[in-house]
Amino acid sequence: MKHKSVAITITSGKGGVGKSTTVASVGLGLAQLGKKVCVMDTDIGLRKLDLMLGLENRIVYDLVDVIEGTAKLRQALVRHKEFPELALLPAAQTRYKEEVLPSQVKDLVNELREEFDYILIDSPAGIEGGFRTAIAPADRAILVVNPEIPSVRDSDRVIGLLESAHLDQIDLVVNRVQPGMVKGGEMLSVERVQSHLAINLLGVVPEDRRIIRSSNTGEPVILDDKSTAGRAFNHIARRINGEDVPFMELEETSLISRIKRIFHIA
Repeated sequence: MKHKSVAITITSGKGGVGKSTTVASVGLGLAQLGKKVCVMDTDIGLRKLDLMLGLENRIVYDLVDVIEGTAKLRQALVRHKEFPELALLPAAQTRYKEEVLPSQVKDLVNELREEFDYILIDSPAGIEGGFRTAIAPADRAILVVNPEIPSVRDSDRVIGLLESAHLDQIDLVVNRVQPGMVKGGEMLSVERVQSHLAINLLGVVPEDRRIIRSSNTGEPVILDDKSTAGRAFNHIARRINGEDVPFMELEETSLISRIKRIFHIA
């Protein structure tokens, strides 16, 4: 009997917190562990997972084509060139979120469960209809938060909606942490964020300028050996897969970054 696959919705209260970056890197991290992974973009009308994975030129069909029956699921899945264990199901760029029903996405995810160990669903930001569609098929959720009061406050509301949708496992990823700013009181500490939201901490990702470069080149930061954020995403993937991985010491990372800046080391 086939083991149970897991559908995880990655979501946030507001846009711009690094949700799609998290999906792309964690998806690749799980594929590097030998798992079969489908990353599914449900941000209809605004797709960007394809760009982050460098797959934008290979898209022929999308999620809406599959739902409407104009394409088979296997025709719409785009395999990663270097990591064939990872497949992307892209969002439609010229359609509207309202055209897709939660029940249709649920059926699609059930079909994906036959082949994949993990299905990572990239949810649209905010709490509109697209959000409800993205959480409908999920077994669990990961909430990506920046250590800023507006992001934390928005996330509070999202947790309430996830709980009312009977998602019992909600994990927290605190993204774009800058230890220097935390120390100076300009940014919330990870401890404060976690104690306010009161959900399990899955990962802490430091601010890393390499992420901008990775977004522009279509190579997720997890593939960059020199990236501290990439290392953090690797740890998150391993924790999702059941490993007990200690959290990185961000203060040390911050010191190394400062030394590199002084000596202009890339």
